Amino acid sequence: MNIGEAAAQSGVSAKMIRHYEAIGLIDAQRRPNGYRAYGPQDVAVLRFIRHARDLAFPLEDIRRLLALWRDRSRASADVKRMAMDHVTALETKAASLQAVAESLRHLAQHCSGDDRPDCPILAQLEGTRR
Repeated sequence: MNIGEAAAQSGVSAKMIRHYEAIGLIDAQRRPNGYRAYGPQDVAVLRFIRHARDLAFPLEDIRRLLALWRDRSRASADVKRMAMDHVTALETKAASLQAVAESLRHLAQHCSGDDRPDCPILAQLEGTRR
């Protein structure tokens, strides 16, 4: 199948398929005319990548997960460890984003939001407010 058909079946855009090929996550075969050719296994890999991206795994982790997926002698403990490490990273990021939201909420509460030019939000961004 061509890249458009692979995109439709996998839910991954043609642009992202080309990107994944460029970084070595997928290896499309080339037809004699130079066009990419994809098979069912390529679509399965693309779906795997899409689902991993939906779970916010970074590309390097996806590369490792693909290797584990392909390795039938893998230990599920390795996959679980990666998943739990990712959960920890997500929770850390969520806490950081929550702190940022609280800081911005605090600034917004101290902004009068009227016609005056004084704005603690802009002052903070400028670096003149502590």
